Amino acid sequence: MTLARVALFSCAIAVLTGSQALAQSAPPAAPVTVAKPIVRDVIDSDEFIGRFQAVDEVSVRSRIGGYLQEVHFQDGTMVKQGDLLFVIDQRPYINALNEATASLEVAKSTLTNADAQFQRTQALAGTGSLSASNLDDRRRDLISAQANVRGAQAAVDRASLDMEYTRITAPLSGRIDRRLISVGNLVQADQTVLTSIVALDPIDFYFDVDERRLLSYADEARKNGSALQQGGGGLDVTVTIADPRQQPFKGKLDFAENRVDNESGTIRVRARFPNPNFVLQPGLFGRIQVAGSNSYKAILVPDEAIGADQDQRVVYVVGADGGITPKSVRLGPKLYGYRVIRSGMTGDETIVVNGLMRIRPGVKVAPQLIQLPQEASNEEAPAQAAVQGSDQ
Repeated sequence: MTLARVALFSCAIAVLTGSQALAQSAPPAAPVTVAKPIVRDVIDSDEFIGRFQAVDEVSVRSRIGGYLQEVHFQDGTMVKQGDLLFVIDQRPYINALNEATASLEVAKSTLTNADAQFQRTQALAGTGSLSASNLDDRRRDLISAQANVRGAQAAVDRASLDMEYTRITAPLSGRIDRRLISVGNLVQADQTVLTSIVALDPIDFYFDVDERRLLSYADEARKNGSALQQGGGGLDVTVTIADPRQQPFKGKLDFAENRVDNESGTIRVRARFPNPNFVLQPGLFGRIQVAGSNSYKAILVPDEAIGADQDQRVVYVVGADGGITPKSVRLGPKLYGYRVIRSGMTGDETIVVNGLMRIRPGVKVAPQLIQLPQEASNEEAPAQAAVQGSDQ
């Protein structure tokens, strides 16, 4: 009996020691931040990449030839329509205008004399003192003198116009480029590009739309009493640029080309944006979002709460006992700074939003509950994006 008691006591000691060892080896609960997902009404947006283009742009050329004499602007400044930009050497054109004016005076003098001769001859022919042929000669001289005056006046007008063209003004308001030719260089009429001007407010954005979305947008435009090619149906759009500090710019669709490209199966669409601060520049790339669905209830979670399990996307649901359960989800677009969950969640779960790196199989967590704002700020998440093509 003594040996049996000793053996039983030894077994009890071993079991107790093993339990204490297991308790000491169990990892501590990992601190993580958890939250309920956002559930709100949203509208999906289709996203396209495009480029900004000036509503109006012009390459400034001279209509007359000559040597450049003056430049009246600073490179890159804003100019108004009618501002003086360049002056071509005016001396040859002043001489031409003076010569044309003198020719006009001679023609007018000849006309006065011809008219007097005609009136005198007409009076004498009425008394029978001169023949009808003499009257016809004086009439011909008068008509010829009148034509010479009109020709001389046209020469004066042309010389005056050339004189006016020596002062090259801005044909539109906008931002001017650098001068492309220096003072003293020869300017070829209608050929030499002196500079360029682009209008900045408003500004256009061009992008290509596939056939499926084209039909959807065209149907929406018809519901608004317009056509996609004629005013774009007034559909609201937003565009984001590479600078994350800039909020999305709001505009409207206002034009679409009248045919689908045979090779790409796309159609080019234009949106117009107000640009009073000249932030948007011609040539910039941007991402435009066009409303692509009706309003619906959506589950939104931060991107930081989404993990990867091989080829699947997962979120980690926290149970009442601190246990972690991964749930496979299907992702949608990014709206209001969050990611839309297409399927895999009901919206009632409590999920890990920060601390995914601390999660290990079999490890319980110490959850710290927070409340997510309805919209994530720019610092917390990128600016609003939208769905492009199929869901992720």
